[in-house]
Amino acid sequence: MSKNHVLRGDVGTVHRGVFDAAIKPVLRIESGDTVEVTTLSGNDENLPPAGSPFAMTPEHQRVLTQVPRGIGAHLMTGPIDVAGAEPGDELVVEVLELGFAQPWGWNMIKPGLGALPNDFDKLRTIFVPIDEKRGVVTMPWGLELKVSPFFGVMGVAPKPADGACISNIPRSFGGNMDNKNLGVGATLHLPVFNKGGLLSVGDGHAVQGDGEVCVTAIETALRGKLRVSLLKQTGIDHPWAETPGHVITMGFNEDLDLAAEFALRAMIKKIGEIGGLSREDAYSLISVAGDCCVTQLVNVAKGVHVMMAKELLGRS
Repeated sequence: MSKNHVLRGDVGTVHRGVFDAAIKPVLRIESGDTVEVTTLSGNDENLPPAGSPFAMTPEHQRVLTQVPRGIGAHLMTGPIDVAGAEPGDELVVEVLELGFAQPWGWNMIKPGLGALPNDFDKLRTIFVPIDEKRGVVTMPWGLELKVSPFFGVMGVAPKPADGACISNIPRSFGGNMDNKNLGVGATLHLPVFNKGGLLSVGDGHAVQGDGEVCVTAIETALRGKLRVSLLKQTGIDHPWAETPGHVITMGFNEDLDLAAEFALRAMIKKIGEIGGLSREDAYSLISVAGDCCVTQLVNVAKGVHVMMAKELLGRS
């Protein structure tokens, strides 16, 4: 019988700014268990000003004052140890539920960063209300956007030899992928490089466009329910994902062309595995019926994801 666990983001369950195999797990689960998790959003420089109607949670306040800041920007809940996970295995993370752990979010433009690093010379942070009941975010100029929440960061611990890896840069262990397709109903496949896998999540987003061009989405604290299962010795070495309708492969590289090449080669391989097509037929199919999308342009290693409809591969 699978169990349901509760993991709240707070002192003792949140680590900041790094993925590292040396970080001790805060929860141990069995394959097939579910975890209700909450995450936090924002460092001291991202907080609403005094007198703002947007209030921090006590958990957030405690973490900012008591948990040392890492080299990266993110507050991550975890790591979660999956019993029996060994290097060469695969974690299958199903996103079952998502909601909001606070009724507001924030967006930042920072000089020197983003897809247009030299076009904006002033730091700007805006704070926006989130109406979970109506499912909308209201921008400062009155525009309402439909929410589409997801965890921007989901990843396992990197190879021990890699040491502490900054949370900002997505890599083979996942991490800051910022893939907006990883919402409710999505399944993320992650390679295991350490005993237990050591899964962490964070960087909640209320809504984001492909590219995430100004550095941030509508950043916010999320609550979610994940089912985590273990597949033995599949040998995957890079994340891939599924939605109810699509297979998704991903590439990360400082060179956008190289990120695209990685994601395309991964999809060609995946189409062969699922649909039995030759490499040539798979390449043609992607060109005429797939989508090669820019995931994000702002995390040093840029992201590209390729999406292919399952129905075209005889899979649903």
